[in-house]
Amino acid sequence: MALLKDELEISKIIDILKINLTLPSYQRPYSWSINSCNTLFFDIYEAFNSGIDEYRIGTIILHKENSGKYNIVDGQQRLTTLSILLYSLGNINQKLLKEKYSKLSNNAIILNYRILSKRIKEIDERKIKKFKEYLLKKCTIVKIVTNTEQEAFQFFDSQNSRGKELAPHDLLKSYHLREMKNENEEEKIKIINCWENIKQEYLYDLFKNYLYPLINWYKRKDGLGYSSSKINYFKGIKGANNYNYSIYHKASNLYIEQINSNGVNELISSNCINQFQLTQPLIAGRRFFNYSLHYGKLLEKIQEQINHLHEKSTIPSKRSGDIYIKQLYECSLLFYADRFGLENLSSYVMHLLYSWCYSLRLTMNAVYQQTINKYAKGQHDRVNLGIDMFTKINEMSDPEELKMILLTKPDIHKNNKSKYKAIYEFIFDWNGWKK
Repeated sequence: MALLKDELEISKIIDILKINLTLPSYQRPYSWSINSCNTLFFDIYEAFNSGIDEYRIGTIILHKENSGKYNIVDGQQRLTTLSILLYSLGNINQKLLKEKYSKLSNNAIILNYRILSKRIKEIDERKIKKFKEYLLKKCTIVKIVTNTEQEAFQFFDSQNSRGKELAPHDLLKSYHLREMKNENEEEKIKIINCWENIKQEYLYDLFKNYLYPLINWYKRKDGLGYSSSKINYFKGIKGANNYNYSIYHKASNLYIEQINSNGVNELISSNCINQFQLTQPLIAGRRFFNYSLHYGKLLEKIQEQINHLHEKSTIPSKRSGDIYIKQLYECSLLFYADRFGLENLSSYVMHLLYSWCYSLRLTMNAVYQQTINKYAKGQHDRVNLGIDMFTKINEMSDPEELKMILLTKPDIHKNNKSKYKAIYEFIFDWNGWKK
């Protein structure tokens, strides 16, 4: 039960596409950009014009089932793009394009088809047939096939841990899918489809700018540098881990799940118990995907409340420093709501946390990520030194305790009183500071 050595080979595109390829439910949406699609076409066409005898496109990893189906574990984006290209060249019977894609995938497929069709029209008609023959018979792919899903994911991990770094959330997806081997197939498909239909850029942003900093800041640790090398923070407790602490957390997670009967689509509801805490370890497997969905939805609700409470002029977002401050504010509200619930996120709480975050904006002429990281840990000597807000919120047992935090009046940078007039006036008026 491992690598199928007799199927390990360098295969022509024509032979790859004859295989009974399928897209498993856990595959992410097809999302290649116009630029990526155009680059692949250009590289192949340039090799064709240069007379290169064999053009290697890359590697694919397949999981072969007993039924003879080959699930695409790695290489879906390239194979789908090649199928679109061949369809544009007149080979309309492309089996892979008949697979069930999400709405996001369909939109990308249609857009890339339009682009490739235009590129094909630029080719001399006498060369199109030869180019198609070159694509099918001279372009090759390294084919790796295993007969177990777990082995396929291990090859996927090892291949993508070298060279170009894979997105952290893709590596996490692979890891947690292996922990779902005992899950009900229908539930597995439902959960992964929900997670995969989230835009990949949004997932990266969620983990990099919110979840990773938060699980470190409350411990007074650095929240910078999230990458594929830091995914251990989100691997959680494995199902096979039977130490006392892991048994306790697995049991508590199971208990909450049994109480809540609404499932994934009602993760944030007054009718169910909050399923996660940023200060507690997550459980590997299905719980990771629920965790991602939960905090994605909670962040959206936080952002809605910000838009409802604040005037646009008090939440600038044009400069990079303004964006960092805004993310800090969102992080503080997310952490507070995670601990005490959205119902306790009153206007008073929001204004106090706003004052804490935007006092830094008024104080500093330039704000960098390192500035935010230092301030979040209460270590910035220019304003509110010693107020490690995330640590303090974590130590609170009652939401009213936030009102006992006294902020210091910021020493405003000479340019910021006029540049950030709306922020200045609001913070000073709300805190009763003399202007």
